Amino acid sequence: MELIPSRADLAALSVAANAVVRSPLSGFARPVDGDVISILYSYPYGIGECRISAADLPEALHPAVIGPFDIDATGLAAQPRTALDFMLAAERAERLVSVPLGAEVTGRFWVAVPESGPLTAGQIDRLTHVATDAARLLTADQTADQIHARFARLERAAELVPSLLHVLDIREVFERLSIAGKRALPHDLLLLRLFSEDLTTITVYARSDRGTAPPLIVPNTYPHPVSHAWAFDIIDDFRLHPLEKDLPPAKLGARAVVRVPIRFDDRLIGGLGFLSFTPSRFTSEDVEVARRLADHVAVALSHYELANRLAEEARRAEGLRVRTMNLELLDELLSTLVDSDTLADVFGRLSAIATKVLAHDASALMVRLADGRRARLLAGPGFPAAAAEPTDLPDDIFGDPNWEHHIIDDGSEFEGFPSLLRLPIRFEGRLAGALLFLSRTASAFSQADVLVARRIADRMAITLAHDREVEAVKRADEATARAAKLEARVRALTDELDARTGFRRVVGESKQWRQVLTQAAQVAATDTTVLLLGESGTGKEVVARFLHRGSSRSHGPFVALNCAALPEQLLEAELFGYERGAYTGATQTKPGQLEQAAGGTLFLDEVGEMSPSAQAKFLRVLQEREFQRLGGTRVLRTDARVVAATNRDLLRAIGNGQFREDLYYRLNVFAIRLPALRERREDVLPLAQAFMAEIGRNIGRPPAGISRDARQMLVEYHWPGNVRELRNILERAAILCDGGLITADHLALGPPPAVAPVSTQSAVSALSPEPPAAKATGDLHSMERAMIEQALQNARFNKSKAAQALGITRHQLYIRMRKYGLE
Repeated sequence: MELIPSRADLAALSVAANAVVRSPLSGFARPVDGDVISILYSYPYGIGECRISAADLPEALHPAVIGPFDIDATGLAAQPRTALDFMLAAERAERLVSVPLGAEVTGRFWVAVPESGPLTAGQIDRLTHVATDAARLLTADQTADQIHARFARLERAAELVPSLLHVLDIREVFERLSIAGKRALPHDLLLLRLFSEDLTTITVYARSDRGTAPPLIVPNTYPHPVSHAWAFDIIDDFRLHPLEKDLPPAKLGARAVVRVPIRFDDRLIGGLGFLSFTPSRFTSEDVEVARRLADHVAVALSHYELANRLAEEARRAEGLRVRTMNLELLDELLSTLVDSDTLADVFGRLSAIATKVLAHDASALMVRLADGRRARLLAGPGFPAAAAEPTDLPDDIFGDPNWEHHIIDDGSEFEGFPSLLRLPIRFEGRLAGALLFLSRTASAFSQADVLVARRIADRMAITLAHDREVEAVKRADEATARAAKLEARVRALTDELDARTGFRRVVGESKQWRQVLTQAAQVAATDTTVLLLGESGTGKEVVARFLHRGSSRSHGPFVALNCAALPEQLLEAELFGYERGAYTGATQTKPGQLEQAAGGTLFLDEVGEMSPSAQAKFLRVLQEREFQRLGGTRVLRTDARVVAATNRDLLRAIGNGQFREDLYYRLNVFAIRLPALRERREDVLPLAQAFMAEIGRNIGRPPAGISRDARQMLVEYHWPGNVRELRNILERAAILCDGGLITADHLALGPPPAVAPVSTQSAVSALSPEPPAAKATGDLHSMERAMIEQALQNARFNKSKAAQALGITRHQLYIRMRKYGLE
């Protein structure tokens, strides 16, 4: 062990160094134990030593370097990392100067200078002479009397060992140390300081002649690097020390102290402080005695720590035995539960079982709902009545899906219960809920309770999974029953509509067509506005009648209005009605279709052809259910349900400014798209059979049937005109076959023959009444019908295009189609 120079020699050395340059802090840097450097320092408040790794010191303090060093110390003081840096910062050092101790001693003498300017060459030389004298202090031999006195004090310190051999209580260790320590190192007050694991707090035991004070927990005012590097320190007067003057020792009247650390397995566990009410009471020789006493206390504390560990292991073993018994009891009790009862009943009985193995005052179960953010709360015994409405899941449950358990001791979750133990309930890897145990006792739950609670939560997870399965089966049964009921309703409506309007109207078993009927049956029972979308001839009016028959308005009227078949003024008159004298020819008041459809259904076909004026007026009908007749002032209300249909792309019409956007969103409440016939080819032959039966009744000589090749052609044809085209082609074929079998030759399915363009003039002439001479040349009506039918086929039954090709208006085309039965 390195000898520490006497206080008088160190004081003389400080005076010599200050004669060269003002230096409040100076000392030695010497190697010890490998790469560890001992930094012995002297400053205005006393002396001390810290031990720092060579890697953490500036090169100026490495003992093996050659020559003097004069470095800027402001960087070390500005960002302190070691105990030396903190001392430089405390003394406001600007420079750090070191010189070698000489050839005989490995080490350096250093001074901290508060001025910023470097030392001159002359100052360096003079400081080198001071270092040479300082080296003699480290190598001076002790006299025989000094050696005898030193060993006598160490022997008195060793007298403490027998008294500590069988002491396992820290207070008794402290008392025996105070009694035996006074003979080796006289003092007025003894402090035993035990550091926490993280060195942030210190438990202080104090003893004087008046007895032992209760332990006091105080914060550690020194940074961690200073505490770790601490070897010893002597403070001459607490009242003058800036960091110590307000601490408990100074408040107890102590003036001076010698302190040494207590280490065990190179771990700092505490420190001993020998205090005196007299300033400057302790010398360098006292440090070695204090260290020897600290070593003896370290052994005693190691015994105390070992005894605590053994006692803790015993407590753990006993606790494990008790928990094992509790778990065995818990498993036995849980095995008595059955899953046939409801979730609430099972949880109530499980809570009663949990009380026998886990102390708590209340319990609850949070069951996560399908939305994932809320939960239903089931209250167990002792828990306040749960809210009927679902509650939001706490953020610490929802935010971390992998949490294992929560022990909360601040009462922040439930008022009146300061302690909470919460565990997750999972199955299939998903969080399904949480199990809560609450206590009115502070810090009632520990990690030891988690295992028992986990066993209960796992059993609750099985019950919850069973409950979910039961609910899923119940929902599946209910869904199956609803689907069967809906299917039965579809068939009943289909049969009723077949009986009233003809079998051909609702023929079809394809998935697409059944889906249309299912959607129609679902919305039929409501008064919701329905928009039917699809190509011309797909059966929109059939579905509209289906909706009407399935609604509560089935006993009311079904009024159909084709918006494209009437001019703008006539459409408004038909729709809203008019008063007498509203316009020329209005000789009497006439109610409109809106009034006639009261209590029933108003079907607006080709609603996309409605004029802008009519759209604006009809929008008010949908919004307010109010309208006025043409020429009238009285506001009338309508009770008609609106079903609209169109083969136009209304969104494109909105973009082109041809249809009102607000009216579109009023109509598009429940849209049903009707598939084209080419999308439901499996329905072609059943429809053909139904049409053949109907056509046969009308023409008197029904066809004998449809040949195989004709059926194949019907299935493979792309049907631009959809169901309407199918009926027209079959009607033509039935006439041509004259009661025989319809073959492929009777079907006009091929590409339309090239027809010379028909000028507007010739088309108008052809459709205008002919003079008697023209009638004699042939059947003009047959020619006109054939021309209209050909134009419709060329336009794929798009009436606007067909009318344009014929050179007539759409309204004129509708009149002629109605005349020749081509609707």
